[in-house]
Amino acid sequence: MIRRRGLLTAAGAAAGVAGMLAAPAAQAQGVVEKRVFEASNFQTRGGATIPKVRIGYQTMGELTAAGDNAVLICHFFSGNSHAFGRLQPGGPAGYWDAIIGPGKAIDTGRFFVVSADTLVNVNVPDANTVTTGPASINPDTGRPWGMGFPVIAMRDFVEVQKRLLDGLGVKRLALVAGPSNGGLQAIEWAAAYPDFVVRTMPVIAAEIDAWLQGWLDLWESPIRLDPNWREGDYYGQGREPPLRGLAEAWKLVTLQARDRVWARQFDRQLPEGQDPARRIGDRFAIEKWLDDAAMARARTSDANAFIYMVRANQLFLNDYPSLAAAVAGAAPRWLVVSSPTDRVFLQSGVEEFIAALRSAGKQVQTAEVTGPLGHLNGVVAMAPVAAQISAFLAD
Repeated sequence: MIRRRGLLTAAGAAAGVAGMLAAPAAQAQGVVEKRVFEASNFQTRGGATIPKVRIGYQTMGELTAAGDNAVLICHFFSGNSHAFGRLQPGGPAGYWDAIIGPGKAIDTGRFFVVSADTLVNVNVPDANTVTTGPASINPDTGRPWGMGFPVIAMRDFVEVQKRLLDGLGVKRLALVAGPSNGGLQAIEWAAAYPDFVVRTMPVIAAEIDAWLQGWLDLWESPIRLDPNWREGDYYGQGREPPLRGLAEAWKLVTLQARDRVWARQFDRQLPEGQDPARRIGDRFAIEKWLDDAAMARARTSDANAFIYMVRANQLFLNDYPSLAAAVAGAAPRWLVVSSPTDRVFLQSGVEEFIAALRSAGKQVQTAEVTGPLGHLNGVVAMAPVAAQISAFLAD
């Protein structure tokens, strides 16, 4: 079932296709509409049933009668469906707007592009995010699920997206792509539905091995140590959310997602009135910046959802005994985009991932995004690889 924000527009695939394409006039101005998809009785990979799931999504372009020109864009850990266009005139552009739109690398004059929020999206307080997760109401209790929400794996993101695409009338994906967590989803897609996916473009993403599972555990650990977390039971009236722990978690993510070059702006800088050489409680400039940025992010996200998103990443390709087994039967054509200064997915891990694809007989092209932002180059610095993306989609 597919809804506009608060307005039912379709109740099934046949009516859905006509009702879900954004108006051409609005799209010519880069304005897209956030819409809502609903599905009942969703079965998770862990064997649980969620009575109703909801995710938000946006589209640009027109689907062919054959349903074979679709592109799916999957979002990064802290992102949502706003990958392209503007949600209102004059508003901010989506994070990959430089490569998605009329005449751009992923040309919406040729492709029907879809981007969707994931389950357990961290941006619960954001009105432009629609997601089902631990902050949602459990219909059996009338209270938020909290940590009683079923465990969600990366493959569950894919299965909800597949239901959405089926409702839109999509019969084949010309491309599935995304940065970081979105790149992991793209890899899951290629492994799960090789006959449905023609091309795969993971950006700043490779295998989640035990080393990265350990890093993800470190990301979430401050939340669990915050007394306000209460084992996830902080939604009740009069209870404070674990903002301090969540902010410390975002500090870890924020710094690891950037490179040393970016941090040089803070070298030997002190906030006004601070002197760490004299007072142990005073802060360096980089610490103050991280404190402020992370707390701002904590106020716009949900701690339990953060923990569930971590687990989904740790369960990457969990249906397979190994990376080699996962890619053996995966979709054939790949463009792997990496950042040489990525501190999350290290270049050595990317090279091992590419080697696994080639050992499985896949057609693999590679590209690099550069700049001072390390991992985040794959989110904000994609314009220089636009020509290579166009060529990948052309042949």
